[in-house]
Amino acid sequence: MLPSSDSPAPEPLKRPNSSSNLSKTTNNPLYSVHILISTHPRTWLLLSIILLQLFLLLTIRSLPSATTTAASAAAAASSSAAACEYGRVYVYDLPPMFNKELVENCHDLNPWGSRCDALANDGFGRSAGAAMAGIVPENLTSRWFWTDQFATELIFHRRVLRHQCRTLDPDSATAFYLPFYAGLAVGKFLWSNSTAPERDFHSRALLLWAQHHHPYWNRSNGWDHFITLGRITWDFRRSKDEDWGSSFIYMNQMKNVTRLLIERNPWDYFDVGVPYPTGFHPKTQSDLHTWQHFVRTRRRDLLFSFAGATRGAIRNDFRGVLLRHCYDEPDACRVVDCAGTRCANGTADILKTFLGSDFCLQPRGDSFTRRSIFDCMLAGSIPVFFWRRTAYYQYEWFLPVEPGSYSVFIDRNEVKNGTSIRGVLERFSREDVRRMRNKVIDCIPKLVYADVDEGGFGGVRDAFDVAVDGVLRRFSEGPKWR
Repeated sequence: MLPSSDSPAPEPLKRPNSSSNLSKTTNNPLYSVHILISTHPRTWLLLSIILLQLFLLLTIRSLPSATTTAASAAAAASSSAAACEYGRVYVYDLPPMFNKELVENCHDLNPWGSRCDALANDGFGRSAGAAMAGIVPENLTSRWFWTDQFATELIFHRRVLRHQCRTLDPDSATAFYLPFYAGLAVGKFLWSNSTAPERDFHSRALLLWAQHHHPYWNRSNGWDHFITLGRITWDFRRSKDEDWGSSFIYMNQMKNVTRLLIERNPWDYFDVGVPYPTGFHPKTQSDLHTWQHFVRTRRRDLLFSFAGATRGAIRNDFRGVLLRHCYDEPDACRVVDCAGTRCANGTADILKTFLGSDFCLQPRGDSFTRRSIFDCMLAGSIPVFFWRRTAYYQYEWFLPVEPGSYSVFIDRNEVKNGTSIRGVLERFSREDVRRMRNKVIDCIPKLVYADVDEGGFGGVRDAFDVAVDGVLRRFSEGPKWR
């Protein structure tokens, strides 16, 4: 016998037989489901499937982070692949003697004094913001530095370590970068009573290291390798022991290596000219666009200007000729006399002068090129050249193909024979000047070294990006070593 319960026995389910009972039962959702299950099993199965799909859809929509993360990762991978269409860069981890220790010993790199200030901030140098106050827009003063003209080795090294196309797997690399500060290594010996072995010591040690430690160097004999040399090419082309400089470029193992230099040998395929570093290092696209707008709308009261100094030891020094031209036209030209070291690494006076003139005179420097070209163009002033090798045969990746679109050329011999520089420049209409200035200002992004890390300015390429893109394109599209 079952145990008794105090609960009343359930009533048997009755089929509704009155309007009252029908109302009570049909308003009950459980009753409707019961009838559906009992009389339409196939309909119930279909409904179950629909409800399950609805549940899954709502569940997925409630987890946006997972799908968004996956989509973002896919988009990032696609973007990276597009940005690195010409391949990736492997950066050698060289022994410290080839870079880090040279910077640490910055007090000994120059016979006239320490170079530590010049090499600070990864090659940008000390801040120049205080000196630029009142000359440049207030929100850009922090982007100006006393940058040394020979600092590209440090600047490139810092950027390539953070480049979006850098790879840690040498087997996947298209290009191999040697972060050797050859300019710093030889610089300390250029004005001293040094021997040829002293000037070549670091260079020979580097090539021995590469040959004995890295199969990637040996498999191509350096063809897919590149390096930044922070001085002009002639400082590395000593052919005889008693001559100037290092013999680094003439060493047999260097014959296939691409060299990025502030001045190239125009007849050497492996030399690539890159801009001298200026003092402006924008951090964002906004910095860059603000500067371009500033120089585009700047009022300019002078026709032309010249920043430089004579070289008394040079017979018929052409810079002396230009100085006389400027001094003879005080209402049209302004001179910044750079006698001594007054203009080393740029001065606020130079920038102010270039900002106020339509044209700036750019003769050759101690070699065919000079940093002043880039200080001039950065200020939105139109360069006037007297040697074609000063720019036209040097910076093909960075300057417009048509020289007349952004510059003026006057043969130096014509000037020596009496041609008036002022007369030549006054022939250009205001519209001509506006057109050329706009071309110069459009070039500015490719002439500056930005203070950025991975990704740079996004769609805007600075001098570093243009150089590395060019090297990768050259290696991927050029003659193959294997």
